[in-house]
Amino acid sequence: MTRLSPGLHHFTPTLPIHVFDAPGPGPTALIQAGIHGDEIAGVHALQELLEEGIRPTRGRLIVVPVMNPAAYRARQRCAPGGLDLNRCFPGDADAPEPERRLARRFMDLVLAERPALMATLHESHKRYDPAVTPSFGQTLVYGVDPMPEIVPRILARLNARFTGDNERWDPQFYPVATSSTEVIVAATGCVGLCVETWMGFVEARRVEMQRSVVEFLLDDLGVRPLSA
Repeated sequence: MTRLSPGLHHFTPTLPIHVFDAPGPGPTALIQAGIHGDEIAGVHALQELLEEGIRPTRGRLIVVPVMNPAAYRARQRCAPGGLDLNRCFPGDADAPEPERRLARRFMDLVLAERPALMATLHESHKRYDPAVTPSFGQTLVYGVDPMPEIVPRILARLNARFTGDNERWDPQFYPVATSSTEVIVAATGCVGLCVETWMGFVEARRVEMQRSVVEFLLDDLGVRPLSA
């Protein structure tokens, strides 16, 4: 698979891929949400940013707001009767299951694009507690040691913005060899992060948090610096 041209592409009739190139060179950032259909805040955050005309000022930005449309329509982790798309990577183009075919196509995209950063927007029913395994809400999850250098910088900015009860963000080292992020990181060497908001907050607050993470990541990477 070759790199995608700038513009709107579709992996399926309902799975859009938005590709934006900046005038100047720079890294590629790939942000996706909705790989689990019941985790909606990231989907809405990316849709809002697209509606507002988000564009890179350096490099390339690829946005996939709904990775698993059938699961998203059902508001379930997986499509009814389907597989967990997040556990189907690297996929198989000839598999009978649509999730494995989609995983392969997305994997081919990542291999062609070689992003510097791949962030997946997730949500969790459990607020993070280091004594409770697993629990993920309000964390940036990574699976490599040492921690990617970008993580503490983003956490500092999040914790300066979100100061309400239970809103603190933490890092979490939680390698899962079968997750899409870990497979992609192993294949490309990119920075791969799972962003986890806690579903205990109202939807609007979670969307605000997801938007902030995306904006801070793109700013830190230099793809889309925030205004002073």
